[in-house]
Amino acid sequence: MRGRFAPSPTGSLHLGNLRTALVSWLQTRTDGGEWLVRMEDLDRVTSSPQHEASQLADLAALGMHSEAPVVRQSERFALYNDAIATLQRLGRVYECYCSRREIREAAQAPHGDEADSDAYPGTCRELTAQRLAELRAAGRPPALRLRANGERFDIDDLIAGRYEGAADDVVIRRNDGIPAYNLAVVVDDAAQGITHVTRGGDLLSSTPRQRLLQQLLRLPQPRYAHVPLVVGADGTRLAKRHGAVTLAELAAKGVSAANVLELLMASLGVAGGAAFRIEDVPRERWACAPHLQDLG
Repeated sequence: MRGRFAPSPTGSLHLGNLRTALVSWLQTRTDGGEWLVRMEDLDRVTSSPQHEASQLADLAALGMHSEAPVVRQSERFALYNDAIATLQRLGRVYECYCSRREIREAAQAPHGDEADSDAYPGTCRELTAQRLAELRAAGRPPALRLRANGERFDIDDLIAGRYEGAADDVVIRRNDGIPAYNLAVVVDDAAQGITHVTRGGDLLSSTPRQRLLQQLLRLPQPRYAHVPLVVGADGTRLAKRHGAVTLAELAAKGVSAANVLELLMASLGVAGGAAFRIEDVPRERWACAPHLQDLG
């Protein structure tokens, strides 16, 4: 068994990130596996070595250490471009010249069954040769999209249970030449021998897209476990606006890393030495505010 935690080094980890990391770490350790950390730093504008160091320090403060050298996606573009070339040979890639505004406007029109609400509406999918030549001549760089053909996948998620969804025409390379998340994560999980992917529940709807990429690239399919999000007092996903939500902010209020670890363990039902089981992770979102007030 090999699990991983793969944050983007664009800021401090908050309690939601740390709780997901803890579930992944506990799952891997319980089954005698190996746990890795991978930095998803594809975007070098928003990522930084300072954020990476801070995130690794926070994980270490809670007793979590990568058992292999940390891998950075910014150093693996050759692998991603090879995968894109394979998809192109399969006839599964097309150029997309749409702006975000154009995609939003097209998505507002009625359309059929899609993977989820942010699924691409297919505006550039069937461009004529003439129109494609015009767009290329205009000099506007295209993104590259996966050409899905309505494939649907059943996901047997270890926490969420059965989930069924369609793969859509997801971006695999941005128009600035940077490989996109869904492609990179699939390539990396296979290259690192990841058998169990434990991550935030907001990524569950992306799993059918990744299943299709795994299928087309002939890559192994890991087991998935999607951890329900941590929410603030207003019921929305935890963010800076909710106050002290990072280890540093909590430490300034007198809350130690040991206190935070105890709190997170209790939220997973494993306080007081109880055994951890991935299947017993609560399926509802966790509202952390009342518990933080008790610690404060």
